[in-house]
Amino acid sequence: MTTTGQPRPEGTGPPEPAGNRRAQPGVLGTVSGRVALVTGGTRGIGAAICRDLADGGAEIAAGYWRHHEPAEKFMADMTAKYPGRRITVHHGNIGDADDCRRVVREVIDQHGGLDILVNNAGITIDRTVAKMTDEDWQKVLAVNLSGAFFMAKAALEHMIERGTGRIINMSSAIGETGSIGQANYAASKSGLFGLTKSLAREAIFQLTRAQRPIGDGIGLTVNAVTPGYIATDMLAMIPDKVMERLRAQIPVGRLGRPEEIARTVGFLACDESAYITGQVWAVNGGLDM
Repeated sequence: MTTTGQPRPEGTGPPEPAGNRRAQPGVLGTVSGRVALVTGGTRGIGAAICRDLADGGAEIAAGYWRHHEPAEKFMADMTAKYPGRRITVHHGNIGDADDCRRVVREVIDQHGGLDILVNNAGITIDRTVAKMTDEDWQKVLAVNLSGAFFMAKAALEHMIERGTGRIINMSSAIGETGSIGQANYAASKSGLFGLTKSLAREAIFQLTRAQRPIGDGIGLTVNAVTPGYIATDMLAMIPDKVMERLRAQIPVGRLGRPEEIARTVGFLACDESAYITGQVWAVNGGLDM
């Protein structure tokens, strides 16, 4: 395991109360001073989410697995763009429950808390059902669904103690529509809908039981975002003819950009989004109309 980051600037402490913070010009809401952990955060959509949250003033903890060079480049770019900001990267396997708990503990230890969790890490192993092995099925479910559960469980315990927090699960339009050759992926992403709504209800239940106020202030919310076809490395491997067919299915006629997903996540993560919980936000160019 490797963890790297800038030392916390001298004199800084826990995030200041929400009432003392104001949204920055051009930013949808307030994340300034918040600590955000984004799994799969050093590339693609995850990296765009990290940049969006950092633009709003959040401290960033980005998770990654195996791909060390992109993580090092991400770290160098982020520390150069946000000098003095606390930025860390955390190596771990989201498909392993112990690794999930360890990463959450690391972030809390190094940043002094955790305010925002974005469960973005995901994998695909595409085969038709007839050719899909037991391992193909189990590996995708372990990362995409079970990993999100274990990360959320560890983060939720900390957030309930603090009385506030944001959990955002990255699902997919495939979880709604299904796809030939992606039964494992579709099932894992569809499962995130039920997980999101159950966690949202349990967060309120646990806050009430702990006699924490739930109706005022920042609150503790859990939501999901369902991207459609987004221009990332994952789609870059698709043959041109297949890509043409996919693009033709999208009413707006183009692939989405990672920054468009990040903007939605940033909105749900901000303090001002306290009245939104248990919801699924589609960002797919009208794919599911």
